[in-house]
Amino acid sequence: MLGVYLPGDSTVDLRRIEDPAPGPGQVVIAVRASTICGSDIRAIYREHVQGDPAESYQNVVAGHEPAGQVVSLGDGVSRLQVGDRVAVYHISGCGQCDDCISGYQISCTSPQRAAYGWQRDGGHAEFMLADERDCILLPDGVTYQDGACVACGFGTAYEGLLRAGVSGRDSLAVVGLGPVGLAAGLLGGKLGATPRIGFDPSPERREFALRVGAVDAAVDPTDPAHRVVPEWHVAVDCSGSTAGRATALATLRTRGRLVLIGEGHGFQVEEASPQLIHRQLTVHGSWVTNLAHMRELVERLPAWGLHPEVVVSHAFGLQDADEAYRIADAGQSGKVAIVPNPA
Repeated sequence: MLGVYLPGDSTVDLRRIEDPAPGPGQVVIAVRASTICGSDIRAIYREHVQGDPAESYQNVVAGHEPAGQVVSLGDGVSRLQVGDRVAVYHISGCGQCDDCISGYQISCTSPQRAAYGWQRDGGHAEFMLADERDCILLPDGVTYQDGACVACGFGTAYEGLLRAGVSGRDSLAVVGLGPVGLAAGLLGGKLGATPRIGFDPSPERREFALRVGAVDAAVDPTDPAHRVVPEWHVAVDCSGSTAGRATALATLRTRGRLVLIGEGHGFQVEEASPQLIHRQLTVHGSWVTNLAHMRELVERLPAWGLHPEVVVSHAFGLQDADEAYRIADAGQSGKVAIVPNPA
């Protein structure tokens, strides 16, 4: 089969490799969609991040946002059947620690922890091997691209909104209108938040966010004519930038809630008393999601009439993975998908 590797230096390496075979408790999935995440670009495609075991790329098939159809079963598989449609929670933990038991494999610190697309083969291939326990069944009407979008981006956004308790009592500011920001706006609307405002310096991303209904208004935070007003109940930073986090903080009204989702360095609070304490703000850090919340999300999608694939602006076959990564790296598009086996 064909598989995509990311050697760094903004390069895609397409290799012919052996088809996987399932071991005990494992399934083989024919990959129908595998979307590209911003962390793939930041920490693997451009250059390999050093020093963080969670982001250590081990020269495996890339892609940690896969969805597809089960085509073979290993011994001991009892929940899944051949033909089932699944998305894959992209971190496989030890299964024994408190974090794994609570569904937060993302926080597992065992040496056994391995993320698909980072330390074990991921979804940028025709087939992939997955542990049964990491697979989430897709309800009828939820497409493979929906499932791939949920596997990281929408799941991450959903967790952040749950952390802040977003409801119909809230207004919502979303900073950074890339794929995760689009997800936060769309899901925030389904949870009842209104109005929703988006902040992004890219006119292409602002226009796309408005077109897909992710926000009700979108502004450029770098425009001197625009004044950030502290009137929003919840602000979600999806940019991961120091400037973006400052914008999110500045939008909040007294007793507002700030959620930091976007990966990156830098969060400056020059005066804690006036900026945080006197305004009585709550600040949440939120990293991916847990397995139960991801299952909950895919089950809610049909009732909400929401298709996460609406944020996919480009889709490519495996042979065009290099072009897919170039577009994702440009930072002007919606979600970019690789489709190894069209359904």
